[in-house]
Amino acid sequence: MTTLAEALASAARLGLDRLDAQILLLHALGRSPHDRAWLIAHDADVLPEAAQTVWTALLQRRQAGEPVAYLLGHKAFFGLDLQVGPGVLVPRPDTETLVEWALSLLPTDAAPAQPTRVLDLGTGSGAIALALGTHAPQAELTATDASEAALAQARANGQRLGLPVRWRLGHWLDAVPGERFHLIVSNPPYIAEADPHLAALTHEPLSALTAGPDGLDDIRHLVATAPGALHPGGWLLLEHGYDQAAAVRALLSDRGFETVSSRTDLAGIERCTGGRWPLAR
Repeated sequence: MTTLAEALASAARLGLDRLDAQILLLHALGRSPHDRAWLIAHDADVLPEAAQTVWTALLQRRQAGEPVAYLLGHKAFFGLDLQVGPGVLVPRPDTETLVEWALSLLPTDAAPAQPTRVLDLGTGSGAIALALGTHAPQAELTATDASEAALAQARANGQRLGLPVRWRLGHWLDAVPGERFHLIVSNPPYIAEADPHLAALTHEPLSALTAGPDGLDDIRHLVATAPGALHPGGWLLLEHGYDQAAAVRALLSDRGFETVSSRTDLAGIERCTGGRWPLAR
């Protein structure tokens, strides 16, 4: 017979993070991940046999490096509970900086004279588009992805949340040929192909993580092609790596974007960079 305290101790011996272990044990017990206080108060309770089987499987998968979000089947992002799974990048808190910046650029009128058209490129689970749709319902949202599996996951999240987003399959702007937008946002792949951090991300789709020798290949492509899909005065906002802000600012400025700047995350790291396409050329 194994108590809850003994189950957590076994996870610690395997090297699992304590918070991860608590959340997974609560999941095995069929309880909310917010019930950590209950878990501590009942640490002498015996782990039921059915929960023990689930718990053992979760421990093995987590020890193999599978993200907690995949094990739970969902991930919180910007106040939303999003379903996630293999084949879809797990939404990160860093990306909330991009959402906050995008929201600050959207009109607040309940019924603007002209709908603001917003495009989320490489939507993955739909996190950015759905967060924007929740807080800016007056915007007209389109989201794209080159992965059918990712787009299916995003569409399912949108349906479950009741948010009207146009989902389009295709590689970057090829998914919306001839269309123009007032705001384009993207969290593209930006990790260098030889980056040692990739060793800890083997369960997430590599195509959503890496972009050439310096990690900037996709960002270069987006900076080069976005003007053809922007209305005059439209904005392009990009998430990038912790040490790439200066390079992305240079790319935007060289392409002709104005008001180029970067935004920092809660740790003070420049996490997003963007610019405004001129009103006239």
